[in-house]
Amino acid sequence: LMVTGFMRHAADMEHKLCRGCWVPVTGLVICLLLCACVVDLVLAQIRYSIPEELDHGAFVGNIAEDLGLDVAKLSARRFRIVSGAKKQYLEVNLENGILFVNEKIDREELCERSPSCFLHLQVVIENPLELYRVEVEILDVNDNSPSFPWTEFNLDITESAAPGSRFPLESAQDQDVGTNSLRSYQLSANQHFVLNIQTRNDGSKFAELVLDTPLDREQQKRHEMVLTAFDGGSPERSGTALITVTVLDANDNVPVFDRSVYRASLVENAPRGTLVLKLNATDLDEGSNGEVTYAFSGHAPLKVRELFSVDPYMGEIRVKGVVDYEKASVYELYVQAKDRGPSAVAVHSKVLVDILDVNDNAPEVILTSVSTPVQEDASPGTVIAVISVMDRDSGENGNVDCQIPNNVPFQLHSSFKNYYTLVTSEPLDRETVSEFNITLTARDLGSPSLSTRRTILVQVSDINDNPPRFSQPSYTVYVTENNAPGASICSVSAFDPDSNQNAYLSYSILEGQIQGMPVSTYVSINSDNGNIYALRSFDYEQLRNFQILVQAQDAGFPPLASNVTVNVFVLDQNDNAPVIVSPLPKNGSVATEVVPRSVDAGYLVTKITALDADAGQNSRLSYQVIQATDPGLFSVALYTGEIRTIRRLVEKDATRQRLVILIKDNGQPPLSATASIVLTVVDSVPESLSDFGDLTLSPKPPSNIALYLIVSLSTISLIFLVAIIVLAAVKCYKDRETHSGYNLPPLACCCCGGFQPEPPPEVFKKSNLNLQISSASKVPTNCMEVNGNSSFSQSYCYKACLTPESAKSDFMF
Repeated sequence: LMVTGFMRHAADMEHKLCRGCWVPVTGLVICLLLCACVVDLVLAQIRYSIPEELDHGAFVGNIAEDLGLDVAKLSARRFRIVSGAKKQYLEVNLENGILFVNEKIDREELCERSPSCFLHLQVVIENPLELYRVEVEILDVNDNSPSFPWTEFNLDITESAAPGSRFPLESAQDQDVGTNSLRSYQLSANQHFVLNIQTRNDGSKFAELVLDTPLDREQQKRHEMVLTAFDGGSPERSGTALITVTVLDANDNVPVFDRSVYRASLVENAPRGTLVLKLNATDLDEGSNGEVTYAFSGHAPLKVRELFSVDPYMGEIRVKGVVDYEKASVYELYVQAKDRGPSAVAVHSKVLVDILDVNDNAPEVILTSVSTPVQEDASPGTVIAVISVMDRDSGENGNVDCQIPNNVPFQLHSSFKNYYTLVTSEPLDRETVSEFNITLTARDLGSPSLSTRRTILVQVSDINDNPPRFSQPSYTVYVTENNAPGASICSVSAFDPDSNQNAYLSYSILEGQIQGMPVSTYVSINSDNGNIYALRSFDYEQLRNFQILVQAQDAGFPPLASNVTVNVFVLDQNDNAPVIVSPLPKNGSVATEVVPRSVDAGYLVTKITALDADAGQNSRLSYQVIQATDPGLFSVALYTGEIRTIRRLVEKDATRQRLVILIKDNGQPPLSATASIVLTVVDSVPESLSDFGDLTLSPKPPSNIALYLIVSLSTISLIFLVAIIVLAAVKCYKDRETHSGYNLPPLACCCCGGFQPEPPPEVFKKSNLNLQISSASKVPTNCMEVNGNSSFSQSYCYKACLTPESAKSDFMF
């Protein structure tokens, strides 16, 4: 695949380069094939070669096809390239997988004069994670012409110079490399000088001017020649400089260095002014012709002149700039010595300075890819980040080790050299920790060790894994009866530790019944804040307590819910006045009682019975006399309602005593009712019995229902109605005959259990007749019960049933 990619790239380059006609197409194809053959397949690395100065959009290669990737999935898998360069020179079209030039590349700016120039790219693909190394070799084009540091060289040569004398010339500089760099020099035609081209250890060339025939100052003092430098590019480029030779009088001795080559070692980052070495040259001449001065020769590159300095008199080479091992491990310094005599001739020497590496570069940490936030249910081993580290130092100083803290649920795995992946090692819980600040420490193995820390922020996203929680296991609410409908009676509150929609709660009341009615007719709830409102006014006497079930549900997917029970207790208010049960008034008048005149003090006349529908203190009743005919004759018990005589009755006491009793509850404010009782004082039983005639009730006419029935029946059959009346008359006649000895009202229907014949008159004379009107506990009746007792073993019961119902019953019968 890679060879195929290179062939395709070569064909494209052939099309582009043929238009410029400056590189043989066959040579480029062979070069590309050779580059493809050296691709390191073990490290999953591919290599492309492109010339510099290509325009934006120039084709480099189909990287997706060369890597065997599906072009349609490049965007989905987040295909991207990461470059260590400061500029993004190359980019990938994710639609077709073609690697193209994004910004014009200047090889000389990128790699200076390095023989080889590469752009190292890192291809990162996710889902699943794949990493590839891509090297793009930048080929040099002949875009720079050779140039001399000066346009004119001035040489002073003594006339005594012997033929064969050499005079080094300033070298031309060509920023291109390889065949495009400086190839040769050419000297214009002249009578005395020829050109000798020398090659340095690094392959660069410089020219020396060689004296071919002796000079004669008297014949010609000045010689001018043109020096031309040619490169090896196609098309060929050149640069020129003018050489002016001034012939001087003889100074027949030149300085001599004690060594032809000097060598020294220097630690990088050495302070400015550090002594590198001391040059030593001697001149056998005397005077100014023997005084030696030192300087850099014309062969010394500009970079060397910026980093080092030479003392012209002492010959000391010192550090002038910042020496960096990572930029160059050795420097070649070309120096010269020249005396101060007339027609001084400079002699040259070479100084090799070896730079020693120190651990002066801390590791660099590059986050190639960071996937955050990560869901809290992410399985262990999920890739969070891809990290690359590098150290520009060499040896142990450039070996880097990376670590993260042990107290985080993440691990750092080394994929291959200087590349790491950060993965989860344990399940995450956003409710416990919502984000992690993971400090990555990259430390080299130098001495002293240097380190770099980089903080990676990993946020944990929420899932709906927590149901709502109510603040209480159950709620108890007390509501006073007669509350206003629509008023708030309580509020429930729930909390969800999740976030965003998963924590948004809505409240509702679950379906149920209260006394056979839906709970929704009694209460409602605000779905947003949990406030519960009463929809009706509660009555303690009808409903004392009830339960509702409230549900809180979040807005997650799927939603989670929790329930809580709310117990509502209705509190009593004093809203019911006492109701008198007995004695009840007869025929709409006041109640009456009979009191024998002969009773002693403390005699129980009657008992007031009243009920209060309220509860507690609101139903606790008290009795008191608020009005009496004779206040000193009768009293009422405060809590029982018993009416008793205070003293014995005397003749002057009125026979009819009227009492008004106030019945009051203990509520706030209290409610009350009054009962009026007329007490009749009698001297003897017979008289009292005759008085009871006043208590008998005449038969009441039939109710409306009976009347309607009679009318309806009469329309059906008049004869049947007559028959019913006859039967009723016969029955009443028989009853009257049966009870004729008891002095009962003629129309009263009398019935008595254990009826006894009329006792002799002396029995009533010798007995105390206790006359009491009895009734049911709550529903009043018109029945009068007369109980008598005497010294005899007999007891008498007379019961008159005077209710309209009994009359109707007898009539219907």
